[in-house]
Amino acid sequence: MIELIVTGGTFDKTYDHINGKLYFDNTHIPKMLKRSRCKLPIHITPLLLKDSLDITEEDLHKIEEACIQTSAKSIVITHGTDTMAHTAKRLAKLKLDKTILLTGAMIPYAFGSSSDGFFNLGCALSFSQTLPPNVYITMQGQYFLWNKVQKNKDLGLFEAL
Repeated sequence: MIELIVTGGTFDKTYDHINGKLYFDNTHIPKMLKRSRCKLPIHITPLLLKDSLDITEEDLHKIEEACIQTSAKSIVITHGTDTMAHTAKRLAKLKLDKTILLTGAMIPYAFGSSSDGFFNLGCALSFSQTLPPNVYITMQGQYFLWNKVQKNKDLGLFEAL
């Protein structure tokens, strides 16, 4: 089984066409998995719906506890990209014997085919089944160890250190 922990980020934002703002309503994960015809055994834990810049110390403890408490050896966490590397570092300090993948999107899934969220989720699910236990970030079809990655805000992508 794969534990899929939802924390929000651009991945789960929805666009308000009236005032032109992004907001959280509900996670898109169940419909994404259904649309992709995913047959993997997945348990979804909707933990937070927050922009990663708004994640608090208490929220980080919730994420850590969810990773500790699950019996799953494979964990995928949807997360905002701005603080994804920080959360990955925190999870790595736990030294769990689990494969943990953090992923997100630069463009909300609600934007349709222009979103990278669908692809990033698929990659995270695949990598979570094949990589050895550790903490990773996966974006744009690549995976990176937690301590060998950074977000390049100028280019809008993740890159190896």
